[in-house]
Amino acid sequence: MTKILVVDDEPQILRALRINLAARHYEVAVAADGSSALREVAEWHPDLVVLDLGLPDIDGVDVIHGLRGWTRIPIVVLSGRAGNQDKIDALDAGADDYVTKPFSIAEVLARVRAVSRRAAVQEAELASIKIGDHTVDLVGKTISGGMRLTPIEWHILEVLLRNPGKLIPQRYLLTEVWGSKHVKETHYLRQYMAQLRKKLERDPARPVHLITEPGMGYRFTP
Repeated sequence: MTKILVVDDEPQILRALRINLAARHYEVAVAADGSSALREVAEWHPDLVVLDLGLPDIDGVDVIHGLRGWTRIPIVVLSGRAGNQDKIDALDAGADDYVTKPFSIAEVLARVRAVSRRAAVQEAELASIKIGDHTVDLVGKTISGGMRLTPIEWHILEVLLRNPGKLIPQRYLLTEVWGSKHVKETHYLRQYMAQLRKKLERDPARPVHLITEPGMGYRFTP
């Protein structure tokens, strides 16, 4: 079941979208502000976000920037801002589509389906990712040559591979894999990244794919 997070500070819009999406067999969560939205994405891992720009605490464009720092999750913007520059700003920040208020539920559902189809194509690309002499299939959770990873190694690797070229902060990885109580345990990451390099890099001492950015985080370079 596709998981959708709806972010809007208007209760009637949250209710209408939740009811209509659930009726079409989507699993739905809602958030009324940007901070809650960012937290919900990190903890619930939705497949798609429907996002209002006019939020009470954080501007929606800033929420998009925040998400695009570490995830490619599809984002459909809903906004009362009809100006071209507002649309450009949201799309440049990384939104996948833009719907202007007032809107019809049918239009929003159509945009959600279209963006979901594009995301499915991108997901298929995750079935064949090359790292050194190995091919990683994130969909099937397999690695060529019979290489086996622990659940924690898979979790770290998946976050990196789903965000090629992007710096993934240490704090985010620690929260994602071990929880928010472990954000200072950077030695966890050093240990597991060393194990991943031994298994996947041709020369673990000189990695070319699983890169450390000292003091900041880690990056997957295709």
